[in-house]
Amino acid sequence: MTREQYILATQQNNLPRAENTQLYPVGIYGWRKRCLYFFVLLLLVTMIVNLAMTIWILKVMNFTVDGMGNLRVTKKGIRLEGISEFLLPLYVKEIHSRKDSPLVLQSDRNVTVNARNHMGQLTGQLTVGTEGAVFGHSVETPHIRAEPSQDLRLESPTRSLIMEAPRGVQVSAAAGDFKATCRKELHLQSTEGEIFLNAEKIRLGNLPTGSSSSSSPSSSNSRQTVYELCVCPNGKLYLSPAGVGSTCQSSSNICLWS
Repeated sequence: MTREQYILATQQNNLPRAENTQLYPVGIYGWRKRCLYFFVLLLLVTMIVNLAMTIWILKVMNFTVDGMGNLRVTKKGIRLEGISEFLLPLYVKEIHSRKDSPLVLQSDRNVTVNARNHMGQLTGQLTVGTEGAVFGHSVETPHIRAEPSQDLRLESPTRSLIMEAPRGVQVSAAAGDFKATCRKELHLQSTEGEIFLNAEKIRLGNLPTGSSSSSSPSSSNSRQTVYELCVCPNGKLYLSPAGVGSTCQSSSNICLWS
């Protein structure tokens, strides 16, 4: 017997012999295995549904590399095409439409446009409602017109209405009447030029009628058909019965009470 065979035989005799050795299975079996498969299947179904919903949202919202829906992000800013709806306030620096299409702002109630300075203070406001456009402060515009077959009204309910221009203000009504009314006083003032009234008929209604002290009012009013237009020093107009000469001086008692 060689030396290697002797050592191997000695080691085999010294090893303890296991009696009644039992083998235990390794792994997941029974209801645990079924639960694991169920959760894996549920996770797979959830992933498939999420992927399908994501693809559907991308398709409906029209997501692209340039934006989504009618919104396009360009180098010059944001571009909206078609009809867009805003549920919250919109803050922009400039809004303009294409050259071949108008810009339409539509709301179920009023449309309000505010202008603020760098301090956040309100410097101008435009409100469009059912009664027309209301401006919070002064407005600078080269042209104001109404829709076809509609009346144009410039109204200031509580304050004054002032129109200024360095080269003049022109108000014209090509196919209708021009009417200016106020509650208190209407001033037509020209500092360096003149006020020119050019019309076929110029009517001044509700002018007071003066009477001379020598004639009785009842007898003169029944026979008088022609009157002279007189002007008081304060600018008030009144009528005086016409005569051979001017009768404004004889009936100037109206100027004393004006």
